[in-house]
Amino acid sequence: MATLDEKVVLITGTGGGMGRVAAQIFAREGARVVGADIHAPANEETVGLVRGAGGEMTGIAPVDLTDPHQVERLVEDAVAAYGGLDVVYNNAASLRFGRMPDFSVEDWRATVTGELDIPFLVSKYAWPHLVRRGGGVILNVASMAGMIAGHNPPMVGHTAANAGVIGMTRQLALEGAPHGIRSVAISPGPVLTPASARDLGDDRAARDAITAKTLLKRFAEPEEIVELAAFLASDRAAYITGANYAVDGGASAW
Repeated sequence: MATLDEKVVLITGTGGGMGRVAAQIFAREGARVVGADIHAPANEETVGLVRGAGGEMTGIAPVDLTDPHQVERLVEDAVAAYGGLDVVYNNAASLRFGRMPDFSVEDWRATVTGELDIPFLVSKYAWPHLVRRGGGVILNVASMAGMIAGHNPPMVGHTAANAGVIGMTRQLALEGAPHGIRSVAISPGPVLTPASARDLGDDRAARDAITAKTLLKRFAEPEEIVELAAFLASDRAAYITGANYAVDGGASAW
């Protein structure tokens, strides 16, 4: 028996990177996945990969997760796809890097919207469905930047937004407990996704600067983050709520 058999899981940002890997791993564990992304062709590619491996997935795209009306409709469509909702995996985010005082007001607002508003909106509209289900799980992907500052890259907006995600996770755990809703955050360190690999290319100095704070001196693979998420979404983690798990190669240890 797989760890997520028959659970309906809404995953945001499934067009690539960690979201695509999450769709594959959660489906492997028996979940019925609803995946959403702003990029429809990429999302359909993920659906094809999941189904090709024998998994069950419905794709909904394009969806602008910063638009409350589109998010509300997404959640309703996700619930309709499989008759309910058990797990919300808030993976999607968009952000801008920069340091004070060069970080513009527009950069700040775009980052807070892309990293904090998105999980709030998805959780808000999913909440009554989780309550109706008799409980469920909200998983929020934050960042080690929500716990520690960083030089590379400069991240004033990123740190603030992800500290907010971690704080919101604790509050959702408090408010959700009477309804059987668990809320947990995962804070990755640097993760090697296709996008980051493309952006960094063969720039070894840039790669080393990013991983210097980690004890393991390397990027994480997406699977190293998502396997934890799959466990936390399962009934095996039934006593875990309000926690934040740093999966950062030891960066926050010193």
